[in-house]
Parts: sequence; C-alpha cells; structure tokens
Amino acid sequence: MTDSKYWFPAKRYGWGWGPPTSWHGWLVVICWCIAFFVGAVRFRPRHFTLFWFGAAMVILLLAICYLKGEPPKWRWGDAKK
Repeated sequence: MTDSKYWFPAKRYGWGWGPPTSWHGWLVVICWCIAFFVGAVRFRPRHFTLFWFGAAMVILLLAICYLKGEPPKWRWGDAKK
C-alpha cells in the first residue's frame, strides 16, 4: 500500500481507475459490493426498480472514484519504458 493521497490510481492504459491502493479504497469497494448484492436480491422481482438501483450504485461508485482517485485522462502506458 502506498501513502498517496489518492484511494484509486489511474489505469496505465485507457481511461479510468485501477484497483484501490489504500485501505480506504478497499473499504469503499467492499461496502459497495455488499450493498449492490443485497440490493440485487431485494429488488430482483421488480426488474425496473433493480435497473434504477444498479444505475444509482454505479453512479455512486464513479463519483467516489472521481473525487478520491487520480484525475482521469486517456493514458497510453508508461512513457519511461
């Protein structure tokens, strides 16, 4: 684990974030997964409600990654190699 101020590092290739590098990030991912699966079981009979719940959960995770991760931009890999 690094001492970076970012919970989610940028991906080396492409746009977005990679796996967490701090315990804060891992806690967010684990809690998000638990909440997502509990909600999926709870809303399974109502497909339309499950869709909106899933969309809200994805938006929530993206917002957390955007706020606590490295600034997103398109990356082509490590230029030093």
